[in-house]
Parts: sequence; structure tokens; C-alpha cells
Amino acid sequence: MARIVMKFGGTSMAGTERIRRVAQLVKRQAERGDEVAVVVSAMAGDTDRLVNFCREANALYDPAEYDVVVAAGEQITAGLLAITLQALGCEARSWLGWQMPIHTDNAHAKARVGSIDSQELLASMQAGNIAVIPGFQGLTDDNRITTLGRGGSDTSAVAVAAAVKADRCDIYTDVDGVYTTDPRIVARARKLKAVTYEEMLELASVGSKVLQTRSVGLAMKEGVRIQVLSSFVDDSAPDADSIPGTMIVTDAELENSQVERQLITGIAHDKNEAKITLTRVPDRPGA
Repeated sequence: MARIVMKFGGTSMAGTERIRRVAQLVKRQAERGDEVAVVVSAMAGDTDRLVNFCREANALYDPAEYDVVVAAGEQITAGLLAITLQALGCEARSWLGWQMPIHTDNAHAKARVGSIDSQELLASMQAGNIAVIPGFQGLTDDNRITTLGRGGSDTSAVAVAAAVKADRCDIYTDVDGVYTTDPRIVARARKLKAVTYEEMLELASVGSKVLQTRSVGLAMKEGVRIQVLSSFVDDSAPDADSIPGTMIVTDAELENSQVERQLITGIAHDKNEAKITLTRVPDRPGA
């Protein structure tokens, strides 16, 4: 029996049909006898919609009230997933950021996780309940809701995995792992079985959209093993425990599993940067 944290992004939660598919994946993991917690993002596009509501209401909005509004997206998907799991015969309960609670600092809209009270959550998981947790949100010392910044659900999942001492944090996205480069651009790109925290941190910081940079840094600090998987698979796909995705691990673990390692792990790109070459400029200070 293992303790697994599963995280599903906005595209995986975009509508009731996809939420049913996520519920099937969660149920299959729980049926292996594992203790399971699930962290969810808002439905794709919902956070942008809520942000626009705030801007339309007041261009100089209060960040604390902004957090109240945008945190609602994850609260909706957490409740819907818990309801769907119950319909499949699973014992499931949603745990909002203030119910655990996930303690953060007071930096609204870009808060950082300080600590997580995990005793009640662990007791519920050990009793066989599936915990469904909205990502991206926490609570200040004066009981105000905070959000962790865009993409913060990845960070929430890693923080929960660290708090409950999970064996693994499975992050489900719209891709089935980390590739040597973007497979939509380079057809010969291949999926990597394992990547070190340092390599993933570097790839994420220079354009790779698979994982949020903060989540990788937190995983490296806390020693949380991450697996990147796709939620867009059919029922014949192998279980997550058979390692069909990409593992993010320590350098030592990767060295022990590979006799020969490639010198270059992957290539990332950013379309928002350009190179400009100036010619015929005098090579002297101040030019």
C-alpha cells in the first residue's frame, strides 16, 4: 500500500465528462489499496473569467477580495469531483484550503505556503476516504483566503505530498510526460523516463510548460518524487504504478538507475524572446 497525491490540471477538469474520466483514474488508484489525495485546478478558462470579473468590478481591486473570487474555481471542481467519486461508490470528501488548513503568508495573489496541518487529513485517508483538495489556495494567520499565483495548483499538490509524506506525487496534464523538446514542433522528440529536479527546474524556467517552476523547487527541497502523466488515456492504459510517464527524481536516484546518461536532457524554447545583432557599432565604452 502506498500514499499517493494525484493532481489534475484545468484541461483535465474541463467539464463533467472529463471530471468523470478523472474520477475513474482516482478510483482505479484507490482500488489498489492506496491512500489517495487529489488536488484539482479550476476548469480550463474559469480562472481567467473570474479575473476579468474582478477587473470589470474595480480596476484597482483589493487583492484580498480578488483571492476570494478566483479561489472559487478550484472549490467548484473539488466539490464536483467529490460528488462524482461518491456516485462511483467511493468514500470521498472535499477539503478546502481553510479546512485543512494550508497556512500561507499575507502576500495575496502570490502567497507562499508556510505549513499544512495534516493530522485530520491523514486520519481521513487512513480510514479509506479519498481527499479532494482545491489547489491554488490557502489561509493567512488572520483567517483570510489567499491564492498562490497562476499555476499554483502544482505547488499545492507538492506541498500536500510533502505534508502527508506521500510516496509519490502524480501530476496529470494534457501530455504523457516530459519530452526532449516540444513534440508538437519536433516530430522525433522522445519521452524521457526520468529527469532530475535540477534539469526539470532549468527546463521549466526557460519555457517548458509541463510543470510550474515553484512546484519543482519545492519538490527538490522536500524530496517529493513527482511523476508526470496524461489524464487523456483510455481504459486499457497501464496503471500509474507501472511508470508510464516521466519521473522527476534526485540526481543520485537517476545515476543509480542509468549506467550511461545523456549529456543533454532536453531543449526548451520561449517564443517571447528575440535575438538582435547590431553591426558597425564602435567597440568602445559608452557606444
